[in-house]
Amino acid sequence: MGVYVLEVIVENKPAAKDPEGETIMKELMHRNGFETVKKVRTGKYLRIEVEAESKEKARELVFRMCNDLRIFNPVIHICSIREADR
Repeated sequence: MGVYVLEVIVENKPAAKDPEGETIMKELMHRNGFETVKKVRTGKYLRIEVEAESKEKARELVFRMCNDLRIFNPVIHICSIREADR
């Protein structure tokens, strides 16, 4: 058994609206002189440390956990899982 650190990134699918990202861009960035910013998309980031038999098993466990616990909605979100730099 080893300990693995994985990063989970949950983003809205490209076709899904992102009102939070739009607000950040318009109300914070554009109002403060950063007009060259053309798009902002928000999401969630989780850094999870798990014990597993292998890197692949750790990834499977984290994906299953995120899906079972509804950390993301597969209809509107993309969930990416990768090994983190330690």
